[in-house]
Amino acid sequence: MADEMTIKDLNQVVVRFAGDSGDGMQLAGTIFSNVSAILGNDIATFPDYPAEIRAPQGTLSGVSGFQVHVSADKVYTSGDRCDVLVAMNPAALKTNIKFTTPNSIIIIDADSFGKKDLEKALYKTDDAIKELGITNQVVAVPITTLCKESLKDSGMDNRSILRSKNMLALGLICWLFNYPLEHPEQMLRNKFAKKAAIAEANIKVLNDGYNYGHNIHASVSTYRIESTAQKEKGIYTDINGNLATAYGLIAASEKADLPLFLGSYPITPATDILHNLSKFKELGVITVQCEDEIAGCASAVGASFAGALAVTTTSGPGVCLKSEAINLAVMAELPLVVVNVQRGGPSTGLPTKSEQGDLLQAVYGRNGESPLVVIAATSPGNCFDSAYMACKIALEHMTPVILLTDGYIANGSAAWRIPDMDTYPSINPPYVKEEMKGNWSPYLRNEETKVRYWATPGKEGFEHRLGGLEKDYYTGVISTEPNNHQKMVDTRQAKIDYIANCIPELEVQGDADADLLIVGWGGTYGHLYSAMQEMQKQNKKVALAHFQYINPLPKNTGEVLSRYKKIIVAEQNKGQFALILKGKIGGLDHIYQFNRVKGQPFNVARMVEEFTKILEEE
Repeated sequence: MADEMTIKDLNQVVVRFAGDSGDGMQLAGTIFSNVSAILGNDIATFPDYPAEIRAPQGTLSGVSGFQVHVSADKVYTSGDRCDVLVAMNPAALKTNIKFTTPNSIIIIDADSFGKKDLEKALYKTDDAIKELGITNQVVAVPITTLCKESLKDSGMDNRSILRSKNMLALGLICWLFNYPLEHPEQMLRNKFAKKAAIAEANIKVLNDGYNYGHNIHASVSTYRIESTAQKEKGIYTDINGNLATAYGLIAASEKADLPLFLGSYPITPATDILHNLSKFKELGVITVQCEDEIAGCASAVGASFAGALAVTTTSGPGVCLKSEAINLAVMAELPLVVVNVQRGGPSTGLPTKSEQGDLLQAVYGRNGESPLVVIAATSPGNCFDSAYMACKIALEHMTPVILLTDGYIANGSAAWRIPDMDTYPSINPPYVKEEMKGNWSPYLRNEETKVRYWATPGKEGFEHRLGGLEKDYYTGVISTEPNNHQKMVDTRQAKIDYIANCIPELEVQGDADADLLIVGWGGTYGHLYSAMQEMQKQNKKVALAHFQYINPLPKNTGEVLSRYKKIIVAEQNKGQFALILKGKIGGLDHIYQFNRVKGQPFNVARMVEEFTKILEEE
């Protein structure tokens, strides 16, 4: 049968791995993504973690997914729907069938579709395919049986053997796409470098899955994706947003010649930044895993006062707890970077799901008049640049900076070109000068930028104290005088406003004579750019203005927005950025909003449909 199979050349494909949270879907998806990138294709990934990480096996709430979009050209999203779905059990099939295209191939573990398995996933009949109304091509593979047979002589116990099922599924997918196995084999050897027996067991199962594909008795075409995109020369790697953020922070500390200090409490989905930075002690990185969010932020404020590049990482619930310590940095005018990897919902909410619900909290969510800088990363790779710029602004303007990412870009990955740091701007903190000795006070500042000069502890002649009580503008001593308080409030705001002169102006992509402007911010860039492209293919005049700098806004924001009769602000909240724009930029009462709060990425096809309706309205 193998001789009768055909190879179809594809420009792009979307593959989704789905199974129990313990089935290794994230590892299988990650390896497939890495191999795709090594072979020269562009990728975008979306790890979709279960709602309940410790949910009972085989239940609907415990399904873990990993989707990867592979393309010969540039890709911007992980894809609306998948062309290939690997479902390791009935629950995975039930929760993920909605993400398939009508012509997709569905691979299932036939061994996991017994009566008890179906009952756990709340099926009403014993025929899952019929009950779900599936008309796709279903390839039922006895994955569990094959895995046991493959490792029957390994000496491993049954539980350990079954942990390798994901590699048999990966082998099948590698066969389906004509991927060579040497790269995934090497990745497995690297991952299990200290457990050679486990590495070799996984490699054997991987090969057996691949060989099963060659001998499969089903009419299935295999696929090939060959890169055609012209990439900028350089060294590329697969990187997710959290790792890119960590690298950006390290790069900034090297550029500024300052030690990097991270005070953090582990919280989903930001924990990996802490884990990654803890591996770089040889670069002078200090990481402290604190007992709570307040301690994490307060320790960073102390490190900043001591002269370090200070960072704290968290998600929305943690920002709530850190707000008083952040305000201390606002009042003391100390550099501090707060990384908020946004997650879904209030309170504990949806820790594993992505959202843009923390924007107003970042801009306004503190007591008193307490302005600070807010930056939003736009993609996994852009997390590096955004982290670098957050550090640069914090250090050069003596202010806290909140860097917003989200679960989608933090956990999602993309092919990333390792940058040449010689091309990145220098970082020059406003240190005190020797000639200031004798006339210096803690709040002596540059009258143009309103930035106070920084005296780090131990510098002779610049001894001082800072605290959370209002200070006299000139002397730095505690003051409750009304006019002075007004002056200090105005000064702290003016300092932030001035930063608009130091950030890039807002760029517009798309048609110069567009009839419609799409506006977004942060991690939705890829979806909005793809929506614009799809509309252009339909001969619609459309453009995109995507914001990375939120507070202050780019200087030309008002001028750009004034050019368009129709503006759509699309965001994964109920309209927070739209509210900010209406409040700061006049004449925007007519803007439209596209808001989704589902814990999932935007659906490009749905956006194109809605945006087209608005464009064509009289």
